[in-house]
Amino acid sequence: MNPETKEFISTHLNADVHQLALQAGRFPLVDMALAIRQINGMQKIKTKVPLFYTTDEILYPAQLSLEQSSSQSTATYKSTLCEGNSLADLTGGFGIDCYFISAHFKQVNYIERQTELCELARHNFRVLGRNHIEVFNQDTETFLPEMQTVDWIFIDPARRGTGGKKVVLLSDCEPDVSALSPLLLEKAANVMIKLSPMIDISAALRDLPLTTEVHIVAVENECKEVLLILRKNNDNPLQVFTINFGKNDQQQLFRFDAHEESSSTSKLSSEVGKYLYEPNAAVMKSGGFKLIGNYFSLSKLHDNTHLYTGNELLLEFPGRIFDVIKVWENSKLSLKQLSTEHPKANISTRNYPISVDELRKKLKIKDGGETYLFPCTLANEEKVIIECKKVE
Repeated sequence: MNPETKEFISTHLNADVHQLALQAGRFPLVDMALAIRQINGMQKIKTKVPLFYTTDEILYPAQLSLEQSSSQSTATYKSTLCEGNSLADLTGGFGIDCYFISAHFKQVNYIERQTELCELARHNFRVLGRNHIEVFNQDTETFLPEMQTVDWIFIDPARRGTGGKKVVLLSDCEPDVSALSPLLLEKAANVMIKLSPMIDISAALRDLPLTTEVHIVAVENECKEVLLILRKNNDNPLQVFTINFGKNDQQQLFRFDAHEESSSTSKLSSEVGKYLYEPNAAVMKSGGFKLIGNYFSLSKLHDNTHLYTGNELLLEFPGRIFDVIKVWENSKLSLKQLSTEHPKANISTRNYPISVDELRKKLKIKDGGETYLFPCTLANEEKVIIECKKVE
């Protein structure tokens, strides 16, 4: 990268890259394609991976590889789940996961089939001081049978089908980790698989019966990834871990035994208490709907209404908490009064016969404001709308 290109990048860090591309003729000494890629990468990585943004000389890949890479918070979380002497990252990509996980290993192999990503990884790992990471430009299926055994394998199969369509089954991922799992566990005692937040967890567990842990990771209440950990020798029951990274480094954690969840029952209530509790996205994805209520001594509104209620304020609950203002009946008169009093509100339906859009159209309620409405079904099958204010 010549000095003119470096200066151009530092001067235009916050500029619109599309506009910059039209001005290439004005800067003949600038490698405009490289400059735009760097500026675009730094704009996208600034909040996603602050460490990379603040490290000079990091080089960035094409946009798709950036979009598919982990954030710093999710990569750091993965790094807390494994340690040992040796690790193989079989699908290296931009290398964010590999970089953070490598802190807990003495020897790390990064494997990636795209030559350009390998070149970027070699450069970036050197800049970041990760000299114990060795880069291999091979595809997973070629490298895996010949590799030496390691303590851990990390693999993040591609999760897009033809035409960019997202896939939710293991067999649709590339490589197919369900087919590879015997060889993966032959080469490592522990295997961590990163999967799409859209994955069908029950189906994945059927395909990978040696799974010992499921980790569901959300950021600001948006599910980002599902991690499966497989081990060769394990007789312990399946453990499910959920984590939601909120603002200001806040973390909401909840873990449970999958067998205990399936054998438990929920305490139901047709009465709505002083507070309404809504589990975060990671808990919702986990399916731990019985134990979450039992653990916090809350009543569930209905077996299929994943909302909980109680008269005590439990700030440690992993989700959103609301003050219940009023419970509206599902009658024409009641709904008319509701729409008059609240021309604007946030609406989330739970086990309710019509969608949010249909209800907004029917009641003529616009989106926004400080009022939250939860149209739902109670344990006695009564349909109601719960009016709330969020507990900050």
